[in-house]
Amino acid sequence: MGRILSLFSQEAQLVKALRKEDPKAQRQVYDKYSTRMLGLCFRYICDDMAAEDVMVEGFLKVFAKIEQFNSDGSFEGWIRRIMVNEALGYLRKQKKVLEDTLSDEANNIPDYVYADQNLEAQELLNLIEGLPIGYRTVFNLFAIEGYAHSEIAQMLNITESTSKSQLHRARALLQRMVSNWENDFKKKVDYEKASC
Repeated sequence: MGRILSLFSQEAQLVKALRKEDPKAQRQVYDKYSTRMLGLCFRYICDDMAAEDVMVEGFLKVFAKIEQFNSDGSFEGWIRRIMVNEALGYLRKQKKVLEDTLSDEANNIPDYVYADQNLEAQELLNLIEGLPIGYRTVFNLFAIEGYAHSEIAQMLNITESTSKSQLHRARALLQRMVSNWENDFKKKVDYEKASC
């Protein structure tokens, strides 16, 4: 309990220093959160340089809007919301958000009900990265960030049913991608066994 209070106190001091535009505090926040925030931005944008640019813009917004942080909820959660909004803003500017890239094949994706334990977290993130941008955006917002469909609809200026549809299609396509990955993995294991 004492450790939690200490962390809360450190966070409160950091926010107080940020409100005074203390460059050391800004650097400390950047150093503490940049790796996670870059990963978050990359999940939406899938381009290293653009994700880094968006992250930097996000931190500039964090520092400029620090007065709006009211200590309800976690500081990191507040930063994450800013980063998500920056990533979505970038996608809107690129006119890529929710392009309907569905083909007839994508509408009829069969359900694959299993995923092997051999699939590592990074490999799963790589598969998510391969989703069409509209699917990936909704999937990230819902499954990873934890937003409700009503919130996603408002953020992306779409209907809730579109959000649900994009999520369903993203999951179906992701299941197919996992199944394909599993088949490739099993072939590789069988080949390695045969060559021993």
